[in-house]
Amino acid sequence: MFTLFSSSALRTGLATVLLCAASTWALAHGDVTPQAVDTSTLPKLGQKWLSANPYAKGPAHAEALRIGASAYNQNCARCHGLEAISGGIAPDLRMLDRDCLGMSGDSQASCHAEMDEYMITTVRHGRTRDGRVYMPPFEGILSQEAIWAIKTYLVSRRPK
Repeated sequence: MFTLFSSSALRTGLATVLLCAASTWALAHGDVTPQAVDTSTLPKLGQKWLSANPYAKGPAHAEALRIGASAYNQNCARCHGLEAISGGIAPDLRMLDRDCLGMSGDSQASCHAEMDEYMITTVRHGRTRDGRVYMPPFEGILSQEAIWAIKTYLVSRRPK
């Protein structure tokens, strides 16, 4: 019987194809090093961390939304999902303050403030559980302006 390839050549070829496919998949996640974000076009917020999103409304909102979308894609999407839609491994950040939406008045304002504080603290300091890192700290990499811009983007992605 005539064979085109020896079994050794076939195994080597198959291994090469699988290795190439695996390396392409790994590279699809991009650079996993946290990326700094250019926030030079946003109003500066100073050294003291604010407790509420200064870009939620007002003249800087549109620019914060633009920067936040880019910053999210550079630093958050690999774990929290493209377009802020989680694949189930990490929390869906669009839903971070969904429980606040059913409240009214002071209760809602208080709930949003608590969720803002939770987000800022988590992004700055990260999260660990049983000594394992579940989210890396971004303090020193992402500025206050960048984090609030990301929050602005996440609110815009909240399901209607």
